[in-house]
Amino acid sequence: MMSFFDSITAIDGGLSFENFRNMFADPLFVQAFRNTAIFAFVSLVIQFVIALLLALLINRNFKGSKIFLFIMLIPMAIPPSAVGILWNTGLVQSGWINSMLASTGIQHFLEVLRIVDGPIIWKQASNLQAVFLIILIDSWSVLPSVMIIILAGLQNYNKEFSEAALVFGANRFQAIKDIVIPIIKPTLISALVLRLIAGLQVWLISVMIFGFRNVPFLLERIVFFTDRLRDDPSAYKIAVSYSMFVVAFVGIVAMLFVKLTSRKDWRSANE
Repeated sequence: MMSFFDSITAIDGGLSFENFRNMFADPLFVQAFRNTAIFAFVSLVIQFVIALLLALLINRNFKGSKIFLFIMLIPMAIPPSAVGILWNTGLVQSGWINSMLASTGIQHFLEVLRIVDGPIIWKQASNLQAVFLIILIDSWSVLPSVMIIILAGLQNYNKEFSEAALVFGANRFQAIKDIVIPIIKPTLISALVLRLIAGLQVWLISVMIFGFRNVPFLLERIVFFTDRLRDDPSAYKIAVSYSMFVVAFVGIVAMLFVKLTSRKDWRSANE
């Protein structure tokens, strides 16, 4: 409730929307909201598609699938702070990413095509370029968690359903789209909702790579006002207002997402 009191009326028990007005007046509010929404939506789509394909591949139990699964799960064991440090050292001009591009000849190939002119300065990315760079880094670290949830659902799936579909003339894509996905739909929704909520709370990787204010997100604004402006009494109340806004935003988006994905499928159409 602190966000509804300002420093004057709080003493008298009065209510005020001054802190929310200050929050909306933050020059970076619109950009933070936009970046958060874009990040959550784009990362959700990219990570779901890739995680589903990888889970379907691993579920086929090909030779070496267990080793492949082990390798894919490695990023999930790395803490977010370590992920930020790892990629931060790679994104500097003389970091391991540019070194790898140079040693493999990719850098020369890009220069021949005139896509780049010299080593790429990754940290000069701004606006949407920086957001998409953060999406790629985040996808590398959290993709295994989405994949393992989907894979768990596939493990309990009876393969005879898709085999029957193939016998009756469906191709493999149709069997996956019309048989596999509807059956494991509860698992997919759980994975997507968890990932959507996590995507709306991104901030650490952005701060560790680009610093505060350069690529703002809603949670980055909260940390900025509570950590960098801790001596300003009004900053904490603005941070609380941001917190309430994020909670409400996450709740509304999650409920809308669940409602949109809870339509009846072919199994319950005749019930």
